[in-house]
Amino acid sequence: MSTIELPTVSVAAVQAAPVFLDLAATLDKLEALVAEAAGQGAELVVFGESFLPGFPIWNGVLAPVDQHDFHERLVRESITVPGPETERLGRLAARFGVTLSVGVNERNEASLGQLWNSNLVFDPTGRLVNHRRKLVATWYERLTWSHGDAHDLAPVPLGGWHLGALICGENTNTLARFTLLAQGERLHIATYPPSWPFDGRTEGGDYDLPETIRLRAAAHSFEGKVFTVVAATALDDRAVAEVAAGDARIEKMLRAHPTASMVIGPDGRAVAGPLHGDEGILHARVNLADEITAKQAHDIVGTYNRADIFQLTVDTRRHTPLARHTGPSGSLRLTDADPEGGSGDE
Repeated sequence: MSTIELPTVSVAAVQAAPVFLDLAATLDKLEALVAEAAGQGAELVVFGESFLPGFPIWNGVLAPVDQHDFHERLVRESITVPGPETERLGRLAARFGVTLSVGVNERNEASLGQLWNSNLVFDPTGRLVNHRRKLVATWYERLTWSHGDAHDLAPVPLGGWHLGALICGENTNTLARFTLLAQGERLHIATYPPSWPFDGRTEGGDYDLPETIRLRAAAHSFEGKVFTVVAATALDDRAVAEVAAGDARIEKMLRAHPTASMVIGPDGRAVAGPLHGDEGILHARVNLADEITAKQAHDIVGTYNRADIFQLTVDTRRHTPLARHTGPSGSLRLTDADPEGGSGDE
């Protein structure tokens, strides 16, 4: 009998549009979609980047001075972690007995000026087992999101799944990907936005978002010999109408590059999908044992690595601007660093 847990996992990539900047309504929609996916046998249910309460698509098509209203609405509808919304998500995962991955806009509880692009993973008991903040906001996303950190940049065991997650452009970050693989990742989540306007001079250009998603997923799966579940959010008419406000050029840019979801195997080929643009749930069954033979030939964290030559150091602290320490007299001293090397949030 094998001593290695290598299960076959039923996965579901949910490609859905949030109810634009409406947290309560989007949570209701998410609940219905989880019920649908679980009812079709899914054990892992994955939603796209910043599904709650939506991706800031206006960043790429509006001048910064014209974005204030959308940004304020996003801040008001964002969540804190932990908070009542994460409690609801946990209860939802437990009710349907699934592992649930959701992209969220996370607000700094101490500041109305800071948001993170975060991904949350809840296990089938409802426990939050992974809380990641996107390392680097990409290009115009920096108008909305702060840089994250490497806290929870690690796979979650989950009975042999060794599930890891990266958000959008992080899947191009070689060191971030290697960090997950070097900790034993076997099943990978990659989340993406509903649209990515890239070249306003040609009202879209020849940028191919689905192909860039496929390339990243195939690269990680083939290099790491892992399965990748890609889940993107979808773009609906309401979001386009609100942001474009009747401007045909902006509407064309928003619609020029629809997204895609897919499941990729350890050989870099598609197991399911791609699902282009439209809403839907993509299902697949992945056998983690399929990774063994592939890694015999090419294991970049094992026999195909040179740990005597290459070494990677990762700071996994949750960085905070304030650490509180009690002085000898009982007075409170405020510093911006923990002298013991910790983050000050424990």
